[in-house]
Amino acid sequence: MANYLKYFLSLILLGGIVSCEKSTRVELDSSSQEERKLLSKKHFETAEKYTGQGTPSNMRLIETAIKLDPDNAAAWRELSVPYLKRGIPHEWKPLFDSAVKKDPISWTGWRGYLKLYFYRDYEGAIIDFNATDSLTPNFTDYPQGQSVDYMRGLCYLGLRDYQKASSFFLTYINEVTLKSGEDWVDVNAFLYQGITYSRHQKPDSAVLFFDKGIKYYDKFSDCFFHKAVILLNQEKPVEALELLTLGKELFKNGYFHQREYVEVQEQLYLSDFDELESKIKLAIR
Repeated sequence: MANYLKYFLSLILLGGIVSCEKSTRVELDSSSQEERKLLSKKHFETAEKYTGQGTPSNMRLIETAIKLDPDNAAAWRELSVPYLKRGIPHEWKPLFDSAVKKDPISWTGWRGYLKLYFYRDYEGAIIDFNATDSLTPNFTDYPQGQSVDYMRGLCYLGLRDYQKASSFFLTYINEVTLKSGEDWVDVNAFLYQGITYSRHQKPDSAVLFFDKGIKYYDKFSDCFFHKAVILLNQEKPVEALELLTLGKELFKNGYFHQREYVEVQEQLYLSDFDELESKIKLAIR
C-alpha cells in the first residue's frame, strides 16, 4: 500500500511540474513584475523541495524561475551546480557569473571557494576573496562556512608564497581563538600552517602546529605524517617511525583530510606512507 501511495504522489508531483512549465508563457505575458518574482520564487522552492539536484525536472523548474525573474540570483547559482559537479566548467562559469552579477554580496565569495577547490584557480579565487572583503567591510566572510582568510592562505600555499600563506592562516587562527577559543579553529588550518612553516624552513614552528592539530583531533593522520617527515630530517628516525606507524594505521581507518568531489591540497595516499616508511627504515639501518 505504501508503495502505491508513493507512486500516486509522484504522479501528482510530475503533473504539477508539467503544469507549471506549460503555464510559464501565460505567466510571463499576463503577470506583473511583482507577481513574476513571487512565481519565480515558488518555482525555485518547488525545484529544491521536490526534485533531485541536477535532474531534468529540477533544471527545467529552475530555468522557468529564471525566465520569470532574471534577477533571481539563487536560481542562477543553483542551475550552475550540476555543471560544476559534472566537470563542465564552460557551462558552470557563465551561470555562476550571472549569480554574482545579480547578487555580488551573496555569491562572490562562493565563486572564489569553487575556483579554489574545484579548479585550483588560485589567482582568480584571491580576486574574489578580496572583492567580497570590499563588499562587506569590517566583516570576515565565510562562504560555504569557511573563512576567506583561511582560504586565501590555501591559495598562497598553492602559489608557493609561504609568507603570505602563513600570514592569512594566522589571521584566521588568531581571530577564531580570540573570539571563541583555539578549540574552535578548523584543525585543517593547523595542518596547513604546519606545512607552510615546513616549506618555509621553520621545522620547529611546523611541529608546534602539527601538535596543535593532533591535540584537537588525535586521529589526524596527516599531522602524524608531516611531523614524521620533520623528525626524519632531524635525524630522529626511530621517533619518526613510531609516529608514522601510528599515522599509517589511522589513515587506513579513514582518518585523513579529504573532501567530496575533489582532491584536497597536499592530499595524502597510502603510497605516501609506504614511501616514507621505507626511507625511515633505511635510515635506521
